[in-house]
Amino acid sequence: MELSLIYPVILCGGSGTRLWPRSRKALPKPFVPLVGEQTLFEATLRRTLDTAVFASPTVVTGAVHLAHVRAQLAPICQGTTIVEPAAKSTAPAIALAAHCMPRPDALMLVCPSDHYIADVAAFHAAVKSAAELAEQGHMVAFGIAATAPETGFGYIRKGAPLEGGFEVERFVEKPDLETAISFLADGNYSWNGGIFAFRADAFLAELAAHRPAMAEAVRASVEAGDTRDGEFYPAAEPFASIEGDSIDYAVMENTPRAAMVAVSMGWSDIGNWHALRDGREGDASGNRIRGRAELIDCTGVLVETDGPRVSAIGLKDVAIVVDGDEVLVTTMDGAQKVGKLTGAANQ
Repeated sequence: MELSLIYPVILCGGSGTRLWPRSRKALPKPFVPLVGEQTLFEATLRRTLDTAVFASPTVVTGAVHLAHVRAQLAPICQGTTIVEPAAKSTAPAIALAAHCMPRPDALMLVCPSDHYIADVAAFHAAVKSAAELAEQGHMVAFGIAATAPETGFGYIRKGAPLEGGFEVERFVEKPDLETAISFLADGNYSWNGGIFAFRADAFLAELAAHRPAMAEAVRASVEAGDTRDGEFYPAAEPFASIEGDSIDYAVMENTPRAAMVAVSMGWSDIGNWHALRDGREGDASGNRIRGRAELIDCTGVLVETDGPRVSAIGLKDVAIVVDGDEVLVTTMDGAQKVGKLTGAANQ
């Protein structure tokens, strides 16, 4: 069947504190060139530039990140920017975009702005399958091929086959290591990558069914909102009443219409320095260097410095990051805890 144009919805929120000091609240990871020369936000936009498949994107962001969105969106494409009055997690953000679609049955492709995808062709193939399921009324999640027993991701267990995908048997929260190992061995579990496809009207109907107060507050915020300088500002007062929730909790875990497409596309959420190291190409010893550095007898070491020379000897699986007057040194095992540092929390 001939598909309608797909409307990308790109979510720009969060502070990326686990990539401190390179990523900070004022300049979080979507807007920093972490893998390659372009930022993760720019790469997300460029994956949806084929005008035969995609309409112009809708970017949902907060006022604190608006300047970065403006600076990086305009050179790539024209798009619609929705400025959230407050951060309320992904379900209200997506609902804002759904209300702003040009028609009720618009096919939405929801993408985080800070993920890395190595195999763009595989991504596009999954988008096509997801769009076909979404046109039939399914609420589609992208099930990312699990390559390690990650405890930092949610999982999806696939159910009965559908044409182009699967029913979702269940969504699973972040597991402990033993459970994650069992998921990997089982073979029916995928990572929940936070990428979704559905019709705007289907999403709004599910939100109204499962989070009616949220759905009503978003509707009122959009109706009372206004457009300034080409950007849409939902009304702050009704939006402030929302009890924030993710799309996973608010909709996907409750809907009887959940489906998934399985995809292996070299995906990473670049959630910490360990993930970023693995997302970059290394030398023969698995070291990744940006800036001035000299490593001797080191393996799996990531160095990122914006000025001072870094010298290291005999290290294994360590990240050394220099950003201005801030220096971070962590083992890869400790990378998950970087966001707990006082500097990361306050900058």
